[in-house]
Amino acid sequence: MELISGLPEDVARDCLLRVSYQQFPAVAAVCKGWKTEIHTPEFHRQRRRTGQAQKVLVMVQAKVEPEKTETGSTKRLTNPVYKLSVFEPETGFWSELPAPPGYGSGLPVMCQLACVGYDLVVLGGLDTYTWKASNSVFVYNFLSAKWRSGTHMPGGPRTFFACSSDNYRTIFVAGGHDDEKNALRSALAYDVVEDKWVELPNMSSERDECKAVFRRGRFIVVGGYTTENQGRFERSAEAFDFMTWKWGHVEEEFLDCATCPMTLVDGGDDDESVYMCYGGDLVAMRGHTWQRMGKVPDEIRNVAYVGAFDGVVVVIGSSGYGEVHMGYVFDVKKSNNNWRKLDCPDGFKGHVQTGCVLEI
Repeated sequence: MELISGLPEDVARDCLLRVSYQQFPAVAAVCKGWKTEIHTPEFHRQRRRTGQAQKVLVMVQAKVEPEKTETGSTKRLTNPVYKLSVFEPETGFWSELPAPPGYGSGLPVMCQLACVGYDLVVLGGLDTYTWKASNSVFVYNFLSAKWRSGTHMPGGPRTFFACSSDNYRTIFVAGGHDDEKNALRSALAYDVVEDKWVELPNMSSERDECKAVFRRGRFIVVGGYTTENQGRFERSAEAFDFMTWKWGHVEEEFLDCATCPMTLVDGGDDDESVYMCYGGDLVAMRGHTWQRMGKVPDEIRNVAYVGAFDGVVVVIGSSGYGEVHMGYVFDVKKSNNNWRKLDCPDGFKGHVQTGCVLEI
């Protein structure tokens, strides 16, 4: 059957490649041929290769439901309820994803996000009623606009863990702490396609509140602290080598100083750098040296989240506790200190807990 009646297959396929990701569920519902086409791995590869793939930033963000005060100003709610916000950098459009099954009243606190292909994966977090750690896994597919449940994370309760993915099939989890606040050395890998978890060898040391990036085929875990040194962050990093199935040499001075690495982010496929915010500055690791890129604007000096892709860094934060959150974009390709403020609608100015970048 022809993809589009009367058109050559290559022309018809090019038409489908240009469809916005928001229209994928409608496209899939038109006919079996279109649904089969957009679900093939080759379709995804061609969208990326031809520049038709769309970058979106998905964030776990607090809902903003201001309360009026006697003076007419607004007061932010003290117990935030978290949702999934989506920002499209090219259009500046913001939207909200439906909640996973059973979480209509809010996402688990401190849950983690990772992406694989067209799938967004929400892992773990703390139940908003019992405050118990959840090992749940939910997968949102952007082609069908539907959620599915995944196999729970094995190994018992785990919170404040590091999480990253290879963007194609596998998500990696490492560190964090258990219900007794004991920092963990264990690590896991989750095959999203097969819905299967496997255990990785233990890291060299415990790493609570660590951060992870997947870079050049390696799963790299940065910083964190041991049970004994709770709250005193390490400067070290270690990487898992999939060829040898072992953790490599610990780089003791990966970070410039002992600090929370939560804003650390990889620059992406075409960027050689790793970025983070520290001491009021946006800094980048070029080679093995951290370099100052620019001063973070005062409006976002309390940085909540950093994302990077296509030579730009998105920083979201606030001017102080309880204030609205704003976003700025820094273009790393420009030589001058050039920040551009994002237009954030009123419903998308809440605290950002975490996020990830998808290329759809």
